[in-house]
Amino acid sequence: MRLRVQLAAVGMAWALTCGATMAQAPAFAWPGGQRAAVSLSYDDAVPSQLDNAIPALDRHGLKGTFYLILGAQTVRERLEDWRAAARNGHELGNHSLFHQCSAQGPGREWVQPEQDLDATSVAQMRAQVELANTMLHAIDGSTEFTYTAPCGDQRASDGNYIEAIAPLFLGIKLVGGAAIPDMLALDRAAVPVTVPVDMSGAELIALVEEAGRLGTMINFTFHGIGGDHLSIGNQAHEQLLAFLAAHRDRYWTATFREQMRWVRARQAQAANGVAEISPAPAR
Repeated sequence: MRLRVQLAAVGMAWALTCGATMAQAPAFAWPGGQRAAVSLSYDDAVPSQLDNAIPALDRHGLKGTFYLILGAQTVRERLEDWRAAARNGHELGNHSLFHQCSAQGPGREWVQPEQDLDATSVAQMRAQVELANTMLHAIDGSTEFTYTAPCGDQRASDGNYIEAIAPLFLGIKLVGGAAIPDMLALDRAAVPVTVPVDMSGAELIALVEEAGRLGTMINFTFHGIGGDHLSIGNQAHEQLLAFLAAHRDRYWTATFREQMRWVRARQAQAANGVAEISPAPAR
């Protein structure tokens, strides 16, 4: 997980230095005529998400996606809190059973042998991920799922496991990148995310505004909010949410599942030669 700190910095630099020179993609129709979509996702099922993030989202009437490690202590001990979040419109996503990550490379000393993706086969990972989907269905009744790859790692001991699990999901998030350049060309099994750590509210808002200029999407993957690991402060998180709540007519903030359903439908229209018609702006 420490590697994500470095990846977050890369994603921020990419957005601020390369976004301005990126070729403008064709206009993409978002619901209600909004200019861009914003995904607020939270990985690892840490306590500060239940204690800080969800109450803040609820105050602003915004919905987030919480990627649960299904074997995590917080899931076992606070299962009813997660169920309540799902009943209130938040998405519970799949972050695997045990958070398998590669133990190779600097900063991966924390990976335990039983969590080592390098020693886990593709078949084992698919079985774990399928079981995690079954558990999510038991928690909230969901039948369509999204996934975030732990650590952004894709290679198991005998191949790329993301390719094997892709048919199970509406969308899969992978570390790397910030605002998406072209929604119609987006691979929904490789959606880039930025991982904010110790970022200010102004920096987070700047990433949203970049997505607005492109007319595409920004995917945030948070961890701790005002505590726990890879965290951002409550104030920065609050500033971002207040901005999004004040600009609902411009930015579509919804669960990742809902957003990927929309993207899937628009991509299917484009593939079938159906011209996109932008909906009227929201009032």
